[in-house]
Amino acid sequence: MAKLGFIGLGVMGGNMVDRLLSKSHSVTGYNRTRSKAQWLLDKGMLWADSPRAVAEASDFTFAMVTNAAALSAITEGPDGMLAGLSSGKVFVDMSTVSPDVSRVTAAKVRETGADMIDAPVSGSVITLQQGRLSVMVGGRKATFEKVKTILLDVGPKVTHVGDNGLAVSMKIAVNLSLAVQMLAFSEGVLLAEKSGIPRATAVDVLTHSAVASPMIQYRGPFVLEQPEAAWFDVNMMQKDMVLAMELGRQLDVPLPTTAASNEFLTAARGMGWTKYDFACMFDVLAAMSGVSTPVTTGLKKI
Repeated sequence: MAKLGFIGLGVMGGNMVDRLLSKSHSVTGYNRTRSKAQWLLDKGMLWADSPRAVAEASDFTFAMVTNAAALSAITEGPDGMLAGLSSGKVFVDMSTVSPDVSRVTAAKVRETGADMIDAPVSGSVITLQQGRLSVMVGGRKATFEKVKTILLDVGPKVTHVGDNGLAVSMKIAVNLSLAVQMLAFSEGVLLAEKSGIPRATAVDVLTHSAVASPMIQYRGPFVLEQPEAAWFDVNMMQKDMVLAMELGRQLDVPLPTTAASNEFLTAARGMGWTKYDFACMFDVLAAMSGVSTPVTTGLKKI
């Protein structure tokens, strides 16, 4: 089997490596904090001391980092991933950055003789662990075909959407709807609650109703209790909303519900809730509605 590398072993990246290891792949990993990767080393992942070393050891190097600055940090410089690439290798960037940043990175990768695809995913830790993640891919079709079987070991739905940068455009189009749906769901819960229906009952009804997308089904219960560790925190969600609005301006597409939802994320940041899952948009709206929640009363701190 091909030798795989993975840079960025956070919640999603780490669980992807876990899944690849379970499919008998050889994976060499790198993370800024090695201790956070110990559980993967215990499962057989190999360790490299730099992004460059990962790329040198791998046929296919994957990365999942938080933003454009983090992508630059792992790719540039003498210890960066670009310095470890060579002809025939492939870089698979699973980060969510702007399409322009993705295309610039792809051009730099090709200068080394390697090739790159952007391959962000749709889903959560739970969908990843359950094997239900979907992957969007942008880049040359021939390179996509080389990587497709590996990506199918990450999730069962892998779709080539076009040239470099278009997969992150698709991911941004998906993610803007997450916050919009969460805000609409919160409105419904609070309207029911202030009518006299217990919050838990309202959540149960809504998560089993026609409005219950997969995201609402697994994130809706977070309005009752935030997870111990955010699946997708406020800062990460707002980063994607800002990317969406920037893309909307570039393409002359008005995004009114995106803009409104983004204001609730700004309010959450102002209230000091940046490390909560973005489902705390509910708590912002609850505070405006005069309704207490564990977050607003300070009973649960993260």
